[in-house]
Amino acid sequence: MAIYAIGDIQGCLDQLLALLEKINFNSDHDQLWFTGDLVNRGPQSLEALRFVKNLGDNAITVLGNHDLHLLAVSEGHTKYHRPKDTLTQVLEAPDCDELLHWLRHRPLLHHDEKTGFTLIHAGLPPQWNLAKAQFCAQEVEAALQSDAWSSYLEKMYGNEPDKWSDTLTGWDRLRFITNCFTRIRFCNTDGQLLLDVKGSPGTQPKGFVPWFDVPDRASSDMKIIFGHWSTLGTCNAKGIYPIDTGCLWGGKLTALRIDTSEPQTLCVPCKQMMQPG
Repeated sequence: MAIYAIGDIQGCLDQLLALLEKINFNSDHDQLWFTGDLVNRGPQSLEALRFVKNLGDNAITVLGNHDLHLLAVSEGHTKYHRPKDTLTQVLEAPDCDELLHWLRHRPLLHHDEKTGFTLIHAGLPPQWNLAKAQFCAQEVEAALQSDAWSSYLEKMYGNEPDKWSDTLTGWDRLRFITNCFTRIRFCNTDGQLLLDVKGSPGTQPKGFVPWFDVPDRASSDMKIIFGHWSTLGTCNAKGIYPIDTGCLWGGKLTALRIDTSEPQTLCVPCKQMMQPG
């Protein structure tokens, strides 16, 4: 069995199909891991969501910020609806309820004991090791899968609190956890999040670094695959595998094979579907 992790699709199904052809994906025995952001801004959000869902046990996907945004908009929490969103096709589909039910039952974190790899969408604060990350992910997953899931989606937006504490409770705790798993790029050595800067390393204010460059972070012994950061560029940090290579923006769609002794990267070039900014 081959296992491939694939970066953010964001509604670019044609590019995904081209990548699957390149890696000779076999649905009889291969498995695909998706870093989240299956939908939004690309032209085929509905088709991409259906395709991944229909892969069944051949696919594992974690939730990204755009996936959560789709769920929030579906519940009428449209305060943060953006002009560039391409979610209407999903919301008007006859199988919308089925798709959204499936989506909100996806995890925020997937860890595979056999390969040792952990899959998330964005990142982790420096205070969390694997056990803490798994525990925190399960808290949000429970809220999203509960009868109060719409209330969670209404309260998840915002940048505060911006620092982890074990004493956080309620919506503040769930919001911080959500921001780490689906939005983080930079933080400082104390773990304060910087959520509004989306550029490459070097564009952030003094005192902040990429989340994985914080010295002595508790997750330094993990092998972490993530997406979200299309502007990250080359990364040589140990145990860090970023695979959002800007498919939506005319970059590449990347697959990382992880069941081999050394991870192997395969890519396909992508037609630009949206201008940055």
